[in-house]
Amino acid sequence: MSEKSVAPQFDSVRFLADASQQPGIYQMFDAEGKILYVGKAKNLKSRLASYFRKTGLSPKTHALVARINRIEVTITSSEAEALILEQNLIKANRPPYNISLRDDKSYPYIFVSSGEPYPRISVHRGPKKKQGDYYGPFPNVGAVRESLHFLQKTFRVRQCEDSVFNNRSRPCLQYQIKRCTAPCVEFVSKEDYENDLRHTRMFLTGNGQELMSELANQMDEAAQQLQFEKAAQFRDQITFLRSIQSQQIIEEGQGDIDVVALVSRPNALCVHILFVRQGRILGSRSFFPQMGLAETPADILTQFIAQFYLASAGRDIPREIITNYELEDVELLATALQQAIGRQVYFSHSVRSHRAQWLQMAVNAAEQNLITHLNTKQNSLDRFVALQDALQLDDIPQRMECFDISHSSGELTVASCVVFDTNGPLKSDYRRFNIEGITPGDDYAAMQQALERRYTRLKKGEGKMPDILLIDGGKGQLGIAKTVLAELGIDDVLMIGVAKGSTRKAGFETLYNAQTDTEIVLNNDSPALHLIQHIRDEAHRFAITGHKQRRDKKRKTSTLEDIPGVGAVRRRELLRHFGGIQEIQKASINDLLRVSGINQHLAEEIYAFFHNE
Repeated sequence: MSEKSVAPQFDSVRFLADASQQPGIYQMFDAEGKILYVGKAKNLKSRLASYFRKTGLSPKTHALVARINRIEVTITSSEAEALILEQNLIKANRPPYNISLRDDKSYPYIFVSSGEPYPRISVHRGPKKKQGDYYGPFPNVGAVRESLHFLQKTFRVRQCEDSVFNNRSRPCLQYQIKRCTAPCVEFVSKEDYENDLRHTRMFLTGNGQELMSELANQMDEAAQQLQFEKAAQFRDQITFLRSIQSQQIIEEGQGDIDVVALVSRPNALCVHILFVRQGRILGSRSFFPQMGLAETPADILTQFIAQFYLASAGRDIPREIITNYELEDVELLATALQQAIGRQVYFSHSVRSHRAQWLQMAVNAAEQNLITHLNTKQNSLDRFVALQDALQLDDIPQRMECFDISHSSGELTVASCVVFDTNGPLKSDYRRFNIEGITPGDDYAAMQQALERRYTRLKKGEGKMPDILLIDGGKGQLGIAKTVLAELGIDDVLMIGVAKGSTRKAGFETLYNAQTDTEIVLNNDSPALHLIQHIRDEAHRFAITGHKQRRDKKRKTSTLEDIPGVGAVRRRELLRHFGGIQEIQKASINDLLRVSGINQHLAEEIYAFFHNE
């Protein structure tokens, strides 16, 4: 790497005089050393010179050039290598003038294990290290669970964890409701289980027609042998398969394809991806990346695809990518993808038949989702403007935080902090706090601890200070907030308490302004009140969700030894009766009373232990 350090007024003439004409990447920095933009070039000198011509630059490029303090370049052996390095640097640094795609999550798969007598199917996310087969990717876990639910109902292959499967002595509830054939206690032969597993694989690989034909033959064969119950099972499987196929809008063709459509509006764009695997649509996903310096739809889509597939480790890359625009540098992109995964990836933009239908579906979804996205952003901004008027502020607030507390009878207390900006919820900045060391049920102490932990970090520069701090509570909770922020020396955050009215119904809230020590009552149709209700309800939801997760974790790690009055004999009787700790956790008080040695008081104690009552 060679580094060019320059004065605050960047001397482009001197810099370009020594610039290399080889392929590589360049990084532009401002006077504070912050990275502004990362780009790649087949000829670095030629590409960099284009930024400093006197005419023909877009307003965004002008703004970028005005901030350049220095440029660093890295020489690569090829343009394809430069493209891969460029995307890695964009992902690592998030430069403000590059297209911003915030999607680092790995996509989920359906996993079918192998190497065991009764393999299981499950959802999988992350590196593919386990022995077995992976089907997908699916756009989200919800799509995976929907498919798993169908497979469980249709072919009844086990989905339980190995630790549960290996320790069963009798069938679980899934067998009773006909969602499993109970291989754990060998209620199904290995041959029949393998047949169900093979049918599961056929469904997951898109061989639906062949599968239904085979099931029909097996149904006829079972009927001829007077095995009518077995024939009815095959009939039900065919019915389920026809039902799921009728729900598919399009079920044609073969192959692994991503259909990528871009739709843009002034200052906003949407990219919608349709995931097709083995000719079957598994789902779709919309992205709303921030615009960079790219101007044409083809250039924007090219940069999006490069970042989406090259900058994300473990991304499933299909054999073909269909787009609604002809991409820029498509040969370079194909070469870089081939170097990354070791096989050819094909690009298409002019397609027919079912592929044209897929592409139109993606375009229609992108258009609709972009309209919804823009309307939501505008609606949110209007609410912030209304709040500015209601609170008589000089400027529109840009960032708001709201806190709430959740617990069960004072136990496992969790505080939530949610953040909104003018675009709506900013979920990446949400935080939860597990509250410890307070008197159970003391919401004031819980709020104090949460605020101290949150604003101590913000005071240290670990995040952004809000313009407005909302406290879900009356003057008491607001007083706690005033004390905490005063002790921390924070005096530029407006604190607002939100108290429910006498009816405790939405629309009758009273606001308390800590700065002016006044009460504010807004009309129930006020957009400002709707914004406050939204952020308060979101804080409540986020707190309850965190509390439930903490409670569920405690249940999963709880053991019978932790329950007062349950000794070795009673533990043995409970386990013999229910077959395992999970079934005991699910049992009602009446179920527990059926166990030898368990009286009414002890049954209530056991039930309360697992349900935090």
